[in-house]
Amino acid sequence: MTSRAIRILGIDPGLRRTGWGVIDVDGNRLIYVGCGSVESRESLPLSERLLAIHEGLLKVMSEHGPMEAAIEQTFVNKDGAGTLKLGQARGVAMLVPAMSGISVAEYAPNQVKKTVVGAGHADKNQIRVMLGVLLPKAQPATPDAADALAIAITHAHHRQSVALMRKVASA
Repeated sequence: MTSRAIRILGIDPGLRRTGWGVIDVDGNRLIYVGCGSVESRESLPLSERLLAIHEGLLKVMSEHGPMEAAIEQTFVNKDGAGTLKLGQARGVAMLVPAMSGISVAEYAPNQVKKTVVGAGHADKNQIRVMLGVLLPKAQPATPDAADALAIAITHAHHRQSVALMRKVASA
């Protein structure tokens, strides 16, 4: 990694499985670093499942040392209890980088799809195909890890405008 490169952690939050993907951005080049998922057992109490996500993402942060992070925004579905649990997992996933002083950008699912595939209603297979083009060394084992890489790529493309918006908001 050169001194200009920025390391980005993408997070696809989920209570059962939280995907993570790490890329380096050097100018216009995207460089695959790693990806995977943090899993929690459904048989555990919610608090222990959230702790598993926290500990798993802390390990990712420690191993990869990202400078910036991005997460997918939650969509609200018909299952209110499920949406609430996802929100709790998402909160933990946002807390981990924030505790290290790393800002966390948020992107809508359609923005991620549009950035990576070119269409806001792309399916998971189209995302995987484009990941193979954009990050040929990446071999995500789960859809969550693939989505996390797509979120990291989205941040790589939009990070300058996100930084400008934060600067204007704090002025």
